Amino acid sequence: MTPTLILFVKEPRPGRVKTRLGRDIGPTAAAWWFRHQTRRLIRRLSRDPRWNTVLAVAPDREGMESRCWPAHVPRQPQGPGNLGDRMARALRSAPPGPVAIIGADIPGITPTHIARAFRSLGSHDAVFGPAPDGGYWLIGLARRRAVPPALFAGVRWSSEHALADSRATLPDHSIALVDTLRDVDTVADLDRV
Repeated sequence: MTPTLILFVKEPRPGRVKTRLGRDIGPTAAAWWFRHQTRRLIRRLSRDPRWNTVLAVAPDREGMESRCWPAHVPRQPQGPGNLGDRMARALRSAPPGPVAIIGADIPGITPTHIARAFRSLGSHDAVFGPAPDGGYWLIGLARRRAVPPALFAGVRWSSEHALADSRATLPDHSIALVDTLRDVDTVADLDRV
């Protein structure tokens, strides 16, 4: 079965994406950065034949109709709820086989990173790509068994506890960790990448 890579993306509108970065450099500049970062990432990852790439878009209607994203990459709406609700739904509804979700604000992601994550699902139930701030840039599930109903319940998103909390919602799952990569939330993060 061909693995599925799901990229979570938002319509790049000033004031609606990268709001913390927008406080540092202005909302228009932050939206511009996100739009171009996302396009580069999609181009880099969607051409790889080792997995099928899908965009999970928000807001649902605008994202499905948007001309920002390449037409050749399939899209699905993220739907309602918090980040955990939306990711759990995407993990459950993906085609059979391994599935991984990544965010679009991590400039360092390469096909090698994604391949390493999918390879780790050959011997583990789940995989995370940690971020230095206690969050993560990737979650993947082998899906040899049902996705836990309480996946992501009680996760403290946008905190240093996000990875630990998410791991705790996968009891009795073998978990691999792959490369630590930095996302961009502030101008200091931009300077580091």
